[in-house]
Amino acid sequence: MSEIATNRKAPRDYHILEKYEAGVELRGTEVKSIRLGKLNISDAFARVDRGQVWLYGCDIQTYEKASHTTHEPRRTRRLLLHKNEIMKLLAQTQQKGLALPILRAYWKGHHIKIEIGVGKGKTHGDQRQDLKEKAENREAARTVANFNQKNKR
Repeated sequence: MSEIATNRKAPRDYHILEKYEAGVELRGTEVKSIRLGKLNISDAFARVDRGQVWLYGCDIQTYEKASHTTHEPRRTRRLLLHKNEIMKLLAQTQQKGLALPILRAYWKGHHIKIEIGVGKGKTHGDQRQDLKEKAENREAARTVANFNQKNKR
């Protein structure tokens, strides 16, 4: 599996509770653009509507070498999931404060897959706490590395 794009804002803004893998319904020029790396999922999210899951805010730039038919860059795209997964997502999104951010896009064989997270929004206090823990872990790793360097001599 090779990574196409990662949403680095999602883990900062959400506590990810669960992850789902979904296929994406794409047109030919969209696949060619993704092969060239012209995919942006930083503002992308999913929503359950009329018994199907839809991808919003995903930006796939137009394919420059396309003939007269091109795709709209920010159109909504259908995500392909099993019916029981769709029902679980519907039940979870009806709870207060849960959203479906897109975490990453990757190749699985010849297919493009999207990883959807079920996330609960973080407050500013949560985000500050995460930064504090990250800084503490970095400092601890630095101390251990310095200790190991001294013991090698």
